[in-house]
Amino acid sequence: MNKITRRKALTGILAGGVAALTLPKLVSAENNNKEIQVAAKGKTPALTTNEMTAIETALGKKGKYVEAEAVYTVPLPRNDLKVTIKGEAVPISFGFGGWVSVKKTMDGKGAIVMSDTVLLQEEVNPLISAAQANNLEIGAIHNHFFYEEPRIFYMHLHGMGDVATIAKNYAAAIKTTKLFPANQPSAATPPTKTAKEIFDLPALDKIVGATGAVNGITYKYTIGRSDQTITAMGAEMTANIGLNTWAAFAGTPDAAHIAGDVAMLETEVNSVIRALRKNNLEVVAVHNHMLGENPRVIFLHYYGRGAASTLAQGFRAALNELGKKNTEMNM
Repeated sequence: MNKITRRKALTGILAGGVAALTLPKLVSAENNNKEIQVAAKGKTPALTTNEMTAIETALGKKGKYVEAEAVYTVPLPRNDLKVTIKGEAVPISFGFGGWVSVKKTMDGKGAIVMSDTVLLQEEVNPLISAAQANNLEIGAIHNHFFYEEPRIFYMHLHGMGDVATIAKNYAAAIKTTKLFPANQPSAATPPTKTAKEIFDLPALDKIVGATGAVNGITYKYTIGRSDQTITAMGAEMTANIGLNTWAAFAGTPDAAHIAGDVAMLETEVNSVIRALRKNNLEVVAVHNHMLGENPRVIFLHYYGRGAASTLAQGFRAALNELGKKNTEMNM
């Protein structure tokens, strides 16, 4: 951290830009529970085995390394919560699982940690204090849902340094919280039927134009912005470190829930909102997740109920607005 200052990270180091003005074939970051090995645009140095071991040791939990993005991610689901939306129970995998990811900066001189944490409202400010006491910064605090009980907030954290140090700092910040893996109960007993048996997955994939991943009774698409080169804190932002658009399906084919997030350039925001509303999907939040990224990325969360195929069409309509030569902000 003594070599990479915050000022450098937010100004001179952030040298990325728009790589293309059109969105090529959308690439899912998940496929049958395995990340597609898409060639990374940048030249981020790989994490070493010792560095990944340091992350696992600090958190007491193994994660998954995506070699194509040089990102190591540990999931942090809130298995202790029982969440309902409009009085109906929804699985934790529907959008109540946090994560922490680590990757190196493009120059290889340091690393970054980024995390999205799932919190009850009374847990927010204690975590702010713990994070700042451990040299982490808060990038955003906001809702991702409407109608949920209990009320849930999401805090995005980030930090810089060498891999072992930022892993220890992050672990120390969450050590006494429900986020820490050792403080979490085991996941619920696997369901007798999974999303593979519940939904017509090939039909949904055809509508969306991507392949999702089954996680219990949830089916989720995670799609990166392959048309953009976006940097923050000297590192390239990719799908597995938080730069992605996603959609999760739960419920039944005729009475499904959809929830998700759309990663947009500023000029795409209102076109995406318009597409979602035309398809009767509710816009839940529009906000940042990161600080100092270049170009700036805005995230939109949405929710809907209805037939799964209809909801998928609404999600596809939003995807169609990404990557266009949009001049709406200049009108």
